[in-house]
Amino acid sequence: MMLRNSLVAATALAVPLLAPLAFGHAGAQAAEISISCGAVGIELELCKSGADAWAEKTGNTVKIVSTPNSTTERLALYQQLLASGADDIDVFQIDVIWPGILGNHFIDLAAYSQGAEEAHFAPIVENNTVGGSLVAMPWYTDAGLLYYRKDLLEKHGRPVPATWQELTETAKYIQDAERAAGMDTLWGFVFQGKAYEGLTCDALEWVDSFGGGEIVGADGEITINNPKAIAAFELAGSWVGEISPDGVLNYAEEEARGVFQSGNAVFMRNWPYAWGLGNSADSPVKGKIGVTALPRGGPDGKNTGTLGGWQLSVSKYSAHPEIAADLVMYLTSEAEQKRRAIEGTYNPTIAALYEDEDVLAAAPFFGDLYETFTNAVARPSRVTGTKYNRVSNAFWNASHDVLSGKSDAATAMADLESELKRIKRRGW
Repeated sequence: MMLRNSLVAATALAVPLLAPLAFGHAGAQAAEISISCGAVGIELELCKSGADAWAEKTGNTVKIVSTPNSTTERLALYQQLLASGADDIDVFQIDVIWPGILGNHFIDLAAYSQGAEEAHFAPIVENNTVGGSLVAMPWYTDAGLLYYRKDLLEKHGRPVPATWQELTETAKYIQDAERAAGMDTLWGFVFQGKAYEGLTCDALEWVDSFGGGEIVGADGEITINNPKAIAAFELAGSWVGEISPDGVLNYAEEEARGVFQSGNAVFMRNWPYAWGLGNSADSPVKGKIGVTALPRGGPDGKNTGTLGGWQLSVSKYSAHPEIAADLVMYLTSEAEQKRRAIEGTYNPTIAALYEDEDVLAAAPFFGDLYETFTNAVARPSRVTGTKYNRVSNAFWNASHDVLSGKSDAATAMADLESELKRIKRRGW
């Protein structure tokens, strides 16, 4: 089925695809390869320039298809397109949690990689291997980080907070002091509070930092309803309307970045990509930003960040799988990952680049926070398999209920436990 036919059905999802952008050599080519790219920050720009360089090198052409920024909407669209056997997208950009959900629609890239995957972080390669097949090549990795206004902390004599309680108190102190001085639009803390996959990432960080588990344990047991997880949500529920605007309940990554980068927040939780944009020439907070690991839940808690990142896969329905695989290998290569790290602060999945002088000059925290990136907490996608999306949906809705005041933390966790048991009824 052609993509245009699939998109007619997809309109019910209200997830429009942007018009494809063709570029590359205008002359004769071996093939035209289409690739889906996200558009958070300068992601689309970097995808275009990388694919353009490959097209010039190989004589092929590339068609870029921009997909929704929302991971929830993007997954729904991918599932519909792949289930229909649509052949117009050759290379899919997929989230780190999707290999187990979508992997049966992708080719085994090991046949084309010539062992290149051995240079990438082994846990990510393992994550991308489904049923013995390498269904995706790592493109960049991620972990949640804490951004802060180092100028405001210095002005008010406050240290970088080590715990979430310290962040709460410092955010409130600086917010109130600055508002009293006339900065009425300043908020203490912004994050991803919308009911979507991004909130699953944020809320998992709160829970894990308190020692409250990982929603579902590696053994498949449901662990979320415990005192430490409840304590994490009780604190997070106190933020909205106090140190975070009510609008945070509808914030994804870019909305949070927009508030912080405009100078209207003291702290922000976001991914590494926000560093380069926050320090761009036209950024109001250029040179005023610090970045560190997310706070611990308490003296006995730990610094943590949810494992994120994206991979590239080749559709089984591609008319040119070997050429599409060549594009994937180019875009995930060390040279291309280095370029993306320098130009867009996208974390490489190749360990050697964390010692590269050029990369560290562009993003110094890559070296300082190496352990944060390599020891990030994983969402329970592998253990829950094809049911992960339902698990995450239940978790982010419970989290949103606490943040919005619709439920208290203890009730929300008890209800979530019951919902997850229903989802698990016939096993993961």
